[in-house]
Amino acid sequence: MAVSFFDAFTPEEVARISASGTRVHLPQGWAPISEQTPADKAYVILDGTVSVRQHGQEIAQLGPGDIVGEAAIMNHTLRTASIVALTPLELIHFTSDTLRRLNVEMPKFHEALEAVVRDRVAPAADPGTESDRA
Repeated sequence: MAVSFFDAFTPEEVARISASGTRVHLPQGWAPISEQTPADKAYVILDGTVSVRQHGQEIAQLGPGDIVGEAAIMNHTLRTASIVALTPLELIHFTSDTLRRLNVEMPKFHEALEAVVRDRVAPAADPGTESDRA
């Protein structure tokens, strides 16, 4: 079974995190995050699949339980990748302000985001693996 970002939390914490965001549906082909743009939002994928692309080349596919868009917010950088919906998507949308607030209010949330960013950035040193995503 794939690991979900929410696996690190209790059901009560998942409910709190989910309630902090806005549930959205996006059509296939939509690009909610574009490379080299400011980091103003992140998403947890509830249903569907996205392509993570750097310079137009796919470097990964992500699906339910994955979070996207967090690395640029945590690192205070422009987006390093684009996210394109390969299927219709159901997502939880978080503004950068919401993520920052959750980081302060829930140390466990901050630790989970840092772990995701660390896991995605570390493989960047090996050109044969996926690198940090959006």
